Amino acid sequence: MTFSLDLPGGPLSDAVLTLVYDTESLAIANHSVRSFLFAQLLAIHEGCLDDAEYDRELLFAATVMHDLGAGALAHGEGRFEVEGADLAAALLHEHGVAAADVDRVWEAIALHTSPGIAERRGLLTYLTRAGVGVDFGRNADVVMAWEQKIHAAYPRLDMVRTLTDAIVERAARTPAAAPPYTIGGELLRERRSGGVTSLELDAASSVWGDQRGPNSPLSKRC
Repeated sequence: MTFSLDLPGGPLSDAVLTLVYDTESLAIANHSVRSFLFAQLLAIHEGCLDDAEYDRELLFAATVMHDLGAGALAHGEGRFEVEGADLAAALLHEHGVAAADVDRVWEAIALHTSPGIAERRGLLTYLTRAGVGVDFGRNADVVMAWEQKIHAAYPRLDMVRTLTDAIVERAARTPAAAPPYTIGGELLRERRSGGVTSLELDAASSVWGDQRGPNSPLSKRC
């Protein structure tokens, strides 16, 4: 496969993009598309394209919708990963996607913040978490040949702070949205206790220096 920035086409993929860009901030939506592109590059690098489990359309659905729980449709009634997975599953059901494939996408989204588990739940879940991870600076060396074009097409726009704000805002709505030791619960605890979360601090020193927008409080820390 020759890599390009072209995204999947068709009614389902168009609906996925529309939903994400209509209900998430631009920073989070761009992060989600970058996660798909980075996941594809990882799949090529690791020789996954010939794997029977590899499905580009499902990878697009899982990566691009992985943060729906941080968007306008999420009510903060449960963990943002689970609310996002439920929203993604609803869209896939509306478009007639097979139940088994809907379940695979649901699991990939629900587990994308679960290190040590996502990597053992099949190729789709692994690549979804891995693609998201690259956008936070993990295994970035694999994508360096394409990162400038990807970032030019889908700018970062202070993504980490924007995403953290969205997760924390929803986690504060109900106890069910912020169980102890979940990412939502921990980000909420850190934000309340110190103002700046470990996720933001880690991003400030990541390989993607442009994660710090000009108005971010982290921009003067490094």
